[in-house]
Formats: sequence, C-alpha cells, structure tokens
Amino acid sequence: MLKQIVAALLLTAAVTFAGAPAKAENFTLNDYNGNAVSLADFKDAAAIVVMFISTECPVSNAYNERMAALHNDYKGKKVVVVGINSNKAETPEDIKNHAADQGFGFTILKDVNNIIADKFEANHTPETYILNPSTLEVLYHGRIDDSQREKKVTKNDLRAALDEILAGKAVTVKETKAFGCTIKRVEK
Repeated sequence: MLKQIVAALLLTAAVTFAGAPAKAENFTLNDYNGNAVSLADFKDAAAIVVMFISTECPVSNAYNERMAALHNDYKGKKVVVVGINSNKAETPEDIKNHAADQGFGFTILKDVNNIIADKFEANHTPETYILNPSTLEVLYHGRIDDSQREKKVTKNDLRAALDEILAGKAVTVKETKAFGCTIKRVEK
C-alpha cells in the first residue's frame, strides 16, 4: 500500500520546476524553538544549502538519513545546511519531534504562510538550493540525488555541486529536476 501511495504522490507531483531566482533575498524565520534565524547569520560559511523538507512526505522522509549525513559530512568544511518546512499543516512541534527522531543536527525553520517557498519558487520536498553566502546568488537548484531509493542512486548532484564550490570551481550542473511531494501551501 505504501508503494502505491508513493507512486501516486510522485505521479501527481510535477517533476519540473519554474526555475529558481538568480539570487535569494535575505530572510528571517523562526526555528522550531521560536529562535529567529537569518541567512545573514551564515555570511562566513563557504556555502549555504537550503533544503525544503517535510515531516510527512514519504519522499522527503526517504532522504532523512542522506540529509543528516550531508550536514555531518560538510559542517567541518564550513557548509551550512538549513532546512525549511513550508507545509501548512506541519507545526513547529511536529518539526521539532521529527528532527529529534531523525537525528538532524542542522537548523530547521518554519515558513509560516509559505512566503519563503514562494520567493524561492520551491515546489517539492525535498528541493534544494546552494547559495553563495556573501551574495546569496543561487549556485545550484534541484534534487539531492537521482533516486528516492538510496541503493539506486547514480548521481549525487547536490554533493557534486558542493564539492566543486569547495574546490573553487564553477558548478558544472547548476540545475536538476527536483521531485517529491508538493509543498502544501496556505491559500492566499
């Protein structure tokens, strides 16, 4: 039954995206403890990874271990990972419990009214962006890798882009198709 639900979610979620802005705007959101966090807080980082994630989406949850590993593998290289939850029905308490259960060591922010998701033109969970910390230029936008099933991954797109940035190179593949559940937005 779970396989059928996941397949239905993937079929209903558009795998294309409208694109990403060329540059992000600084923003401030609260984390699940109510602490204000801004992109400007990370200006000394080598890169900022912004990931739109969910507590309920089976596709996002299939990436939980990979997201935690990404943070752990790159935090010593001055890469900051910031999770953003923009789904209307997922509360800060849900996010806090999910983060604890999954061993997430990175900051997770609650995007009330999906304002930041709208600015980023984010549509899926998970969907990722790599930002230059000083200019907030979007250096990469898209998926974490090419398969929900970790054993079938052949391309680690997000890691490849981070490795190029850390090596002082331009990102070769700047955009890939994000896939997953759609962000459940507040009606405006």
